[in-house]
Amino acid sequence: MPRFAANLTMLYNELPFLDRFGAAAKSGFQAVEFLFPYDFTAKDIAQRLHDNGLELVLHNLPAGNWAAGERGIACHPGRVGEFREGVLKALEYAALLSPPRMNALAGIAQVGVSEADARKTLVANLKFAADKLGDHGIQLVMEPINTFDIPGFFVNHTAQALAIMDEVGSPNLYLQYDIYHAQRMEGELAATMKQHLARIGHIQLADNPARNEPGTGEINYRFLFEHLDAIGYAGHIGCEYKPRDTSPGGTDAGLGWVQVHGQTL
Repeated sequence: MPRFAANLTMLYNELPFLDRFGAAAKSGFQAVEFLFPYDFTAKDIAQRLHDNGLELVLHNLPAGNWAAGERGIACHPGRVGEFREGVLKALEYAALLSPPRMNALAGIAQVGVSEADARKTLVANLKFAADKLGDHGIQLVMEPINTFDIPGFFVNHTAQALAIMDEVGSPNLYLQYDIYHAQRMEGELAATMKQHLARIGHIQLADNPARNEPGTGEINYRFLFEHLDAIGYAGHIGCEYKPRDTSPGGTDAGLGWVQVHGQTL
């Protein structure tokens, strides 16, 4: 049966970030993920994980100026030094947080930079990050993201991501398969996950089109959960969705999808 991780960037948004850990544990989650830890001390986050008996399964490497609209810098030729400094910063946090994997966001293609130069930069940065994280027993994942939500994102299809992974050539680089993004860009969810299961390091979910809870859109999540069991996926599934109920308590109000789809937290 799939194991679910609460994405604390997306869920429990009525609460300050550090208070979301307790809310997730109270709801029944045993694992969490989030985009970034860097606005807080590793000590404070580690304490919340410990106090609430939670496992951290994923967070991202630093991804540039998120508040200004940047969505990663791994494909930006002029910022290789910044990317590599970010990897080292993430490893400082890992000393206390012990995440089993981190995600490298490729970023939005830059105007004036050729696709070939952006790809060359991305490949080199991924190789650097995969090697550095691997030295610490941490898996690196990379994620295709749909270009409806993030226009111009450099990696947006599964086949493209896999080809880049082949070019990197690292045994420590895996695919982060976000069901929502994949549905928007290409569909063929079940067959793709089965075909590439050995290369998938992490899975995330949300329904399409509104990126809300499973059962609010077009994706047959009951089928997919059973399918993931059948093909032997043993990892966590990150609940990276926007609660349809945006009022305080909306995350908990929307968790009925778990039982409706025959699952438990």
